[in-house]
Amino acid sequence: MENQSAEFSFELTLDPFVIPPGGKYPIFIFGILIYLFSVFCNLTLVLLIILKKNLHKPMYFILLSLPLNDFIGMTAMLPRLLSDILTETHKIYYPLCVLQAFVLHMYGGGILFILAAMSFDRYVAICMPLRYSSIMTPRLVVFIISLVWSCDFILILSLFSLQTRLPRCRSVITNVYCDNPSLLKLTCGNTTVNNIIGLFNTAVMQAASVSIQALSYIKILIMCVGRRKCNAKTKAVNTCVAQLVILVIFEVVGTFTILSHRFKNVSMDLQKIMGMLIFLVPPVLNPIVYGLYTNEIRNTLLRVLKNRSSFCMFL
Repeated sequence: MENQSAEFSFELTLDPFVIPPGGKYPIFIFGILIYLFSVFCNLTLVLLIILKKNLHKPMYFILLSLPLNDFIGMTAMLPRLLSDILTETHKIYYPLCVLQAFVLHMYGGGILFILAAMSFDRYVAICMPLRYSSIMTPRLVVFIISLVWSCDFILILSLFSLQTRLPRCRSVITNVYCDNPSLLKLTCGNTTVNNIIGLFNTAVMQAASVSIQALSYIKILIMCVGRRKCNAKTKAVNTCVAQLVILVIFEVVGTFTILSHRFKNVSMDLQKIMGMLIFLVPPVLNPIVYGLYTNEIRNTLLRVLKNRSSFCMFL
């Protein structure tokens, strides 16, 4: 039986990977390279949108939330994990554990809400092009961005407010990072309400995001089919395909993560790796996808790289 005074202890123990001999430093270096690459790509996208006036449009101001969200999510998980691998301490204080879990859940919900907002912007731009400027005013754009972050914050806060009220009688986190399910396993109280609220919040996030995107893209598809001009269809596809690819990446990785915890024959280390992918794959691929599929961002970046003086000022 674990120490009954665990609820008064602020120090928790994370369950580490089983790392083969000689594998610690290669894993650490590989993780650092992934993190630096992701930070570089996401911050480059942020700086492009902020510094280049041709990207000062509602679409890109809403898009700005995506690399910021990716940066926050990956930073909340990977540096701490790499530090634990290198030092082999695997200890974390309870308040920091709750903070990490809160930020990671904010990241997951943020992707869904941001993609929904971006799909609405594309719907207005493609289906109502003549009214786009009058609809997507600066005030509405600010409202949409505020709504995205506030809804995400309120839903996650409600979940963690319920979690922190429960007494703790264990001190071992059954994961390499902190999340709400792992924190619930530390408690010795009734977690039925927490599970219901957690499922409800997840359902609300998924339903709101997927329904808004589905309606937006269905209407865009109908509009494209009704147009005879091929260039109009091509433009519509180019502006939407990046968002669809990002959504598919997030949902596929999330599905694999959930399924890995549902099968008993899946090893704990594989479950931990699958759980990490949702915080590693989207932050690395999202800025690349937008750079490849969005002509305006790609062309702006190429002009910056070709112009040496502009590149120096950009840096």
